[in-house]
Amino acid sequence: MEIAYFCIPKFIENMKNKLLLIILLTLFVSNAQAQSYSKLFKKVDPSVVLIKVESKELVTDRATLSKQMITTSGLGSGVVINADGSIMTANHVIADAENIIIEFANGEEVPANVVTSSKDADVALIKLVWIPKNMQVATLGDSDATDIGERVMIIGAPYGLSHSLSTGVISGRHIEKNTQNNLVASEFFQTDAAINHGNSGGPVFNMKGDVIGIVSSILSESGGFEGIGFAATSNVAKEHLLGKQPFWFGVEFEVVHGELAKIFNLPQESGLAIQKVVSASPAALAGLKAGIYETNIEGSEFLTGGDFVLSVANFTISPSLNMEDVRMHFANMKSGTTFKIKVFRDGKIVDLVAVAP
Repeated sequence: MEIAYFCIPKFIENMKNKLLLIILLTLFVSNAQAQSYSKLFKKVDPSVVLIKVESKELVTDRATLSKQMITTSGLGSGVVINADGSIMTANHVIADAENIIIEFANGEEVPANVVTSSKDADVALIKLVWIPKNMQVATLGDSDATDIGERVMIIGAPYGLSHSLSTGVISGRHIEKNTQNNLVASEFFQTDAAINHGNSGGPVFNMKGDVIGIVSSILSESGGFEGIGFAATSNVAKEHLLGKQPFWFGVEFEVVHGELAKIFNLPQESGLAIQKVVSASPAALAGLKAGIYETNIEGSEFLTGGDFVLSVANFTISPSLNMEDVRMHFANMKSGTTFKIKVFRDGKIVDLVAVAP
């Protein structure tokens, strides 16, 4: 017992030394990580941009029930991925944008136009009207090579605070496949790196400085960030946006089918209820009309009073329609090609003609 008693002070001293060593190692690792983030941030930040959008929204005067079109503004983020001025962002950032202005880290502003987008994957490709001097291009990485647990860095404009940094890890991967052809329709990384309004469309960098994701959304009960955010993977973004892709049509829609289609007396089992049409877009030039009345049917909210699309080109809207076939058809369509759009308007079938930009 005496031996044990006299060993206690030495034991405590050893424990103190070990604890001190652990603290020093923790501080060293934390400092090393901070330095690596700082160095990486300086390297890739110039390729990150702030996206300012202006949209038009139809609002109702509750007193007179009259409709009025107002201009609204929004913010998002993006990343330059090609020397030709191509920028990747989130689809929902630019989906109904009438005007898009890109602001660079040095304050220079350049207008941009939408090239193509994917609602399912929530990714979009926009292109600068002209190329600014000293524009920096980011490198697109291989998201398939990214493992859960890897450290990542997000740069964006939360609440308008442009070029803000947040860090975390990849905490999950979620894949949704097209039920008709089993191809990947969308794939999202889950991350605990802070994401807030304005981060949407911003890049997710790995520790090599490669873009492996495009910020999409958060899962929240409070409306603010609660540790669960999602970003479209870079590989799916490349699949949906690069190479031969369908052109941007400038329209938002909701699918109606079954009993809902019967309520609106559609002459077929499915249709697309037009929600918004962007001015001067191919959809607007074709004469498509957007909904104007806020409607709630069995918990489904959408705008009614606009067109219901029954068919586009040779494709009839139906539950069995293979969207991949539609996508490839329009991806291969040459600029200037005309195609028909059949719509159901005011109880009548109307034929419209659209032109590929």
